[in-house]
Amino acid sequence: MNTTEQKPLFIKVHPDDNVAIIVNSNGLPAGTQFSDGLTLVEHVPQGHKAALVDIPKDGQIVRYGEIIGYAVEDLPRGAWIDESKVALPKAPPLDTLPLATRPVPKLAPLEGYTFEGYRNKDGSVGTKNLLGITTSVHCVAGVVGYVVKLIEQHLLPKYPNVDGVVGLNHLYGCGVAINAPAAVVPIRTIHNIALNPNFGGEIMVIGLGCEKLQPNRLLEQAEGTIPIKVDGDSTSVTSLQDEQFVGFKAMVDSIMATAEKHLQKLNARQRETCPASDLVVGMQCGGSDAFSGVTANPAVGYASDLLVRCGATVMFSEVTEVRDAIHLLTPRAADEQVGRRLLEEMKWYDDYLNAGQTDRSANPSPGNKKGGLANVVEKALGSIAKSGTSAIVEVLSPGQRPTKKGLIFAATPASDFVCGTQQLASGITVQVFTTGRGTPYGLAAVPVIKVATRTDLADRWFDLTDINAGRIATGEATIEETGWEIFHYILDIASGRKQTWSEQWGLHNALSVFNPAPVT
Repeated sequence: MNTTEQKPLFIKVHPDDNVAIIVNSNGLPAGTQFSDGLTLVEHVPQGHKAALVDIPKDGQIVRYGEIIGYAVEDLPRGAWIDESKVALPKAPPLDTLPLATRPVPKLAPLEGYTFEGYRNKDGSVGTKNLLGITTSVHCVAGVVGYVVKLIEQHLLPKYPNVDGVVGLNHLYGCGVAINAPAAVVPIRTIHNIALNPNFGGEIMVIGLGCEKLQPNRLLEQAEGTIPIKVDGDSTSVTSLQDEQFVGFKAMVDSIMATAEKHLQKLNARQRETCPASDLVVGMQCGGSDAFSGVTANPAVGYASDLLVRCGATVMFSEVTEVRDAIHLLTPRAADEQVGRRLLEEMKWYDDYLNAGQTDRSANPSPGNKKGGLANVVEKALGSIAKSGTSAIVEVLSPGQRPTKKGLIFAATPASDFVCGTQQLASGITVQVFTTGRGTPYGLAAVPVIKVATRTDLADRWFDLTDINAGRIATGEATIEETGWEIFHYILDIASGRKQTWSEQWGLHNALSVFNPAPVT
């Protein structure tokens, strides 16, 4: 359906809302009348809010049934409410929130759903079969990039069952406060990325030799990690400063020989039928807009519930896009301990932002605002819809791996690149990414399914968008129908039966490891 040919449409989410967002492409002009009698007094862009009633100065602005801000001036019925007219409310206090008070929803188990994956020795299951080359320091990134190209050109054609080779370069490793308390985050992250199921337990480590983060520290057991086994069969370590190497070619030849040994083992792996409970799926949003919380994110939330009913692991993240809706999440904790862990991660990040002398108004981005989001409160209320309705069974600090199945909050910054890197460390094997403004973001190690919040975007970015949730806004599809579509698409992608657009184009972002510790 072409929204430019529709009658005027708006979406009111909750009965208590006193604003609604405009659905029509290009927005609607002043004088537009709706079936309920509302008349716009000025042009309102698509996705932006119109006042449904007269709102006095300092009056509450309500969306999702929650206060998203206060009017900075009198706003007549039919007025456009952009971000400049909304004063940011205070964040929910962390010391008075209810914990584990909402009964766990009785969702019937879903049985019989499977995918074709690569089962690993530790019981985990990958959705891809990749050779991973991790590093102990950024100094060797150029060498890794060089040998990755050689492996792709000269070795991969001989091993057709291997999906590719991924250089796990990062900016950490030296010139950092390696023993600072917060250094556990990047070290744990780099360590756990190497354990991602899509690398099949076969991992190469390339170091320089003089770096602060010595390779053996990546291989040992540390907080929130399990050791990477060094038995000559699963892990190989190369130090470029080793005196056996005379010249650059000697280094490259040694790395290539090692890579071939790993590729031989990876090539012997075959996909096998696995229950959907073996999936680990990350949910993320980026380039969000006002439609995110009413189309794509609720549909992803429905798919999240379906996965949890199958016994799978589902992660949602982005602390700053959860913080202002945390009062809606703590009641969903499976028990008080999980609820307290939620509060701990919120407080940790509050302190982190305060130390950096920033505040909540730093989010949303200019693009979010152009898409109709007034502030971080409105953004958070839409963001948490990705979590569905299931109980939260575990909370992870950045880069930790889960110990339970079900719905998990994996604490990360909201930055697309950092969140993706941290979820990768936490073991996701597929990611679902919703966007209203559009982004070519991708990850080399796991497939990223793009879900558009608007039909306009899905049509314009037809070869970058995998699923169009914008049909929900125009009444062409329901949240439930789109949720099932996402669920089945996840199974197809995990099985290798389909490829995401990002995979087809080979689009992926560099790793961006979260480092809250000092750089020296």
